[in-house]
Amino acid sequence: MLFPKKVKHRKWFTMRQHPVKESLHAETRGIDLAFGSYGLKATKYARVTSNQIEAARKVMARYATKSGKVWIRIFPDHPFTQKPAEVKMGKGKGDPQGFVAEVKPGRIMFEIDGVESNVAHEALRKAGTKLPVKTRIVNRV
Repeated sequence: MLFPKKVKHRKWFTMRQHPVKESLHAETRGIDLAFGSYGLKATKYARVTSNQIEAARKVMARYATKSGKVWIRIFPDHPFTQKPAEVKMGKGKGDPQGFVAEVKPGRIMFEIDGVESNVAHEALRKAGTKLPVKTRIVNRV
């Protein structure tokens, strides 16, 4: 599971959450393939937890075997909080539960190289099913 060694503040502001408004603001960084030949690109806005990133990485590593290499291009550095079940409103903010990566449309999340085209496409497709964001597979031109 990915998480930062240290954060400046234990609890952060929640930030904006309207997915339609967020999907209008496309990503400007990390939109091109940098390491591998094939990549998984987000087409919508989402918050991807560290558990979801790890699940996608595992399924890709299983397909990549020993010859392939997988790169993770997102990192969960945003802490999120949650109040316990059946607790009344008020009484402060909840306890930190984990970390998320805010993914905007256009961001390359995973890259893979060293495997054949059909294997890479299947690995990225399966990884996309583990994530809460709509994705598409891109390749180097």
